[in-house]
Amino acid sequence: MAEILLFHHAQGLTPGVIAFADELRHAGHIVHTPDLFDGRTFDSIESGMKFVRELGFEEVMARGEQAAASLPQALVYAGFSLGVVPAQMLAQTRPGAQGALFFYSCVPVSEFGQSWPPDVPVQVHGMDADPYFVDEGDIDAARELIAEAQNGELFLYSGDQHYFADSSLPSYNAQATVLLLQRVLAFLLTLSH
Repeated sequence: MAEILLFHHAQGLTPGVIAFADELRHAGHIVHTPDLFDGRTFDSIESGMKFVRELGFEEVMARGEQAAASLPQALVYAGFSLGVVPAQMLAQTRPGAQGALFFYSCVPVSEFGQSWPPDVPVQVHGMDADPYFVDEGDIDAARELIAEAQNGELFLYSGDQHYFADSSLPSYNAQATVLLLQRVLAFLLTLSH
C-alpha cells in the first residue's frame, strides 16, 4: 500500500480526477486529492490556465507545499498536467519521496535547482501526438528525467488528447486509461515490496 498525494490539472478537481483517485483507493492505496483551486472547476484548459495565470504559478506551488505539509514524508507524488508542477517539485526536493507519477506533463529537472533523487522511481505518461505534451517540450523533459533517474519509465499512448485519463471530460480515452492504470498499479505494487 502506498500513500499518494495527487494534484489535479488546470480544469480543477474534476469528477474524473476523483474517479481516478478512487481507482487507486479501490486497489488499497491512500490517496489525497487537495483542491488547489478552492472548489473552482473550468470547462476548458484555456479558461483554467487563465485562472492559474491570475492566481500565479508561485501560489499553485505554495498550495501544493501546504497540501504536503501535514502529510508523512513517505509519499508518492502524482499530478495531472498542471498538477505535475507541484508533484515534481515535491518529489525532487522534499525528503522521503517514495515515487512519482506524472501524467501528460513533465518539467525540466533543472527547474527545481537540484538533480533527480536517485532512489525515487518515476513514471511519465503522455500521448504521442498530444500538442501540449509533445510540442511544448514536456516529452523532451520527460526523456531527460528518465535518463537521469535510476528507475524511470516513459509511456507513450497513441493519440492527441491531453487529459485522456479524466473520465469526466470529452478528451477521455477509456482504452488508454485502462493501460495507464495497469501500469500505475504495477508501479505502486513495486514500491510496497
